[in-house]
Amino acid sequence: MKKITVATLKSFIKKNKSNLLIKVKSTFDGMQDCVVATGNGFSKASATVGFLDNTLGINGVWIVRGSRDYVQPYSDDAVEGLEVYNCCGSFIVAVEKSVD
Repeated sequence: MKKITVATLKSFIKKNKSNLLIKVKSTFDGMQDCVVATGNGFSKASATVGFLDNTLGINGVWIVRGSRDYVQPYSDDAVEGLEVYNCCGSFIVAVEKSVD
């Protein structure tokens, strides 16, 4: 199996930009000085214009780089995609599974 990297994530986002879903599982909270769970479900991904190198143009995505991002496949009954976690939090980018 091919290793999943940030390049894989970038390619997945670019390929599926029009029907991309995102679930932000946790984010860094500066008031508590730690990562906290968000409890949010999947929603349609929206574009952002700031910090494009770190957000890859998607709200809720945050890549820290320097081999500190861990990317793994994600799949459940409804969606499939990639789960990412790092020191700033965790999120899942996915697309709905096709019904055959």
